[in-house]
Amino acid sequence: MAKFVTADEALQAVLPNQNLYIHTAAAAPQALVEALLRRADSLYGVKIYHLHTDGDASYANDEYDGIFDVYSLFIGSNVRGAIAKGRAQFVPSFLSEVPGMFRKRIIPLDVALIQVSPPDAHGFCSLGVSVDATNAAWRMAEVVIAQVNPKMPRSHGDGLIHLNDIDYAVEHDQPLPIHEPGIITPEEDAIGGHIASMIEDGSSLQMGIGSIPNAVLEKLGNHKHLGIHTEMFSDGVIPLVESGVIDNSMKKVHPGKIVSGFAFGTQKLYDFIHDNPMVNMLDIAYVNDVSTIRKNKKVVAINSAIEVDLTGQVCADSIGTRFYSGVGGQMDFIRGASLSEGGKPIIALASSTKKGMTKIVSQLKPGAGVVTTRAHVHYVVTEHGVADLYGKSIRERINAMIQIAAPEHREALEKEAFELYHS
Repeated sequence: MAKFVTADEALQAVLPNQNLYIHTAAAAPQALVEALLRRADSLYGVKIYHLHTDGDASYANDEYDGIFDVYSLFIGSNVRGAIAKGRAQFVPSFLSEVPGMFRKRIIPLDVALIQVSPPDAHGFCSLGVSVDATNAAWRMAEVVIAQVNPKMPRSHGDGLIHLNDIDYAVEHDQPLPIHEPGIITPEEDAIGGHIASMIEDGSSLQMGIGSIPNAVLEKLGNHKHLGIHTEMFSDGVIPLVESGVIDNSMKKVHPGKIVSGFAFGTQKLYDFIHDNPMVNMLDIAYVNDVSTIRKNKKVVAINSAIEVDLTGQVCADSIGTRFYSGVGGQMDFIRGASLSEGGKPIIALASSTKKGMTKIVSQLKPGAGVVTTRAHVHYVVTEHGVADLYGKSIRERINAMIQIAAPEHREALEKEAFELYHS
């Protein structure tokens, strides 16, 4: 049975040179992270592994250089600067394969810092809004330290952990981080309209968080029998569930259920997830497995990009050589949707940056990472329309991509393409 102790007492279980995992996104256990920092002077050589986390990541600051080595499997804003200057390190990985890295001990874990709901009458706590790779991490860690938070929703699915599997429990009442929906720009609204027109009744949707997914969801009010099978979701699905548009009735995999690995949004979202049998939060190795995704018909996968070249190569993890985010689940769902009967893999982005630079480019920036190859890409959508690249030649792709670029950049792109591909 878990020992209920203070955070400082619990963190005494962490030793120098160990590998430590921190729970993902909104579930990052801030009280435990703060206690970890208080022990820093005695923890030289600790390697910290995590996906995107929300909240404080001071362990990546310069003052902890030589104490904490930080390895990010998906880059969030709280470690982006540290990675840019080499203080922290990026581990490129498909999200679907991260749990396997823990289970196969390619990344062996000594300690897992997690956040859970209070136990039920049977002693089971819940990983709540973030099951993802954490389900594998706590199972493989030698020591499990849990922040027990009454604000953490109890979710259905794979996220149950019994008190017997927790070594140290720290009671800490703290609101989860909130992500308010952003204002949808005219460009994003137009992108949402184009994508919504591509979605058929009975489709299963995968989308992330942000203004483009929200713009799509806002335009689906007249659709019927939509389903959700996604690595993550946010508040935008709730109105469609309440109106009956999302009923998950046509899904082959978990019919009637919203399937996801983690969620991040407002308190309304967390309340929606709490003890809701419709929502199944599952291990991301299963959720993002291509063989799982493709079983649903009409899978529509909506993913973003930093830039796309005229042949269809998608850069989504870096700005040139500067690592910005990660591979994540983009390739998992692009491939899964392409193999789904009637599926539509979509890359969506505004045609230009806020500074007016084109995101549709003749060549990716030097050092830019190709997350999705030109052979995997089907549809690229900007505010100017839809480019269908599947089965198209390089010349046909170039013509289609130029048509969805910002008008002021099209002539230059035509000249660059001629020089590159007609010499």
